Amino acid sequence: MGTLRVPDVPPSADQDCERLNKAFDGLGTDEEAIIWVLGSRNASQRRRIKDRYQQLYNESLIERLHSELSGDFAKAVILWTQDPPERDAKLAKDALKEKKKGIKHLEVIVEIACASSPHHLMAVRQAYCSLFDCSLEEDITSTVDMPLRKLLVGLVSSYRYDREVVDMVVAKSEAATLHEAIRTTQLDCDSVVWILCTRNVFQLKSTFDCYKQNYGNPIDQDIKGCVNRDLEALLKLVIWCIDSPEKHFAEVIGNSIIGLGTDEDSLTRAIVTRAEIDTMKIRGEYYNMYNTNLVNAVIGDTSGDYKNFLMALLGA
Repeated sequence: MGTLRVPDVPPSADQDCERLNKAFDGLGTDEEAIIWVLGSRNASQRRRIKDRYQQLYNESLIERLHSELSGDFAKAVILWTQDPPERDAKLAKDALKEKKKGIKHLEVIVEIACASSPHHLMAVRQAYCSLFDCSLEEDITSTVDMPLRKLLVGLVSSYRYDREVVDMVVAKSEAATLHEAIRTTQLDCDSVVWILCTRNVFQLKSTFDCYKQNYGNPIDQDIKGCVNRDLEALLKLVIWCIDSPEKHFAEVIGNSIIGLGTDEDSLTRAIVTRAEIDTMKIRGEYYNMYNTNLVNAVIGDTSGDYKNFLMALLGA
């Protein structure tokens, strides 16, 4: 369950566009009005506002936001205002453009492939092709080294069945296959990639449960000690995003604000991409992991309009 609060009877798209245009006019910008409008509208409402703004003022709302806002506040608002498939396609492209791609930079690829619906993944792939004149798979192949490339291409090429269908015989058999791959440190073998990239989420959750019941430890714990540390980290990320995405995103937020400095890009991505999906669960998981309230933690590490906008998305 997300934390975004949408009015029971929201204003029309024309009214929202008029308020946004007034926020842009004159000396300075009315950031509070921008937060009030865009921070309380769902994806379909934001799409209508964006389309209607273009019609009414012959100007792109995204471009106007670029010119009016700055800093992390601008990044968060623009990321939020974009259509989700286009937003995620751009996030994936930015990740793949990084010269030194560690697991941290590849997180967003796994999030799109494993913590989103199959329909959303397909929409992101289509948006990627339209925006960048090549496929997401092509860019992964040309920029990511083996063995990570093999798993990532499999994940983004997948179209999982999205209904709750589970075969316990298959779950037990594939738990054994995964255990043997871990025992022999063959974590990039075809059978592991095939299982993780093709089975539906409910089947995989049952497989992970069977693994723990039959072999004593959670599968992500047994993966530790793999010869390739990057592959180990990527597999843990895949398993978490499939089995409990709220746990992964709570960790992303925790890593972004705990310690010296703040990783605003990761914090923004986690909150913006999940505000309509499962931020209520993420808040609960964050408390379990860090024994503190997520909202208060974000307040303590951010400020100004950026903080206020994130609070709107977190339902605070």
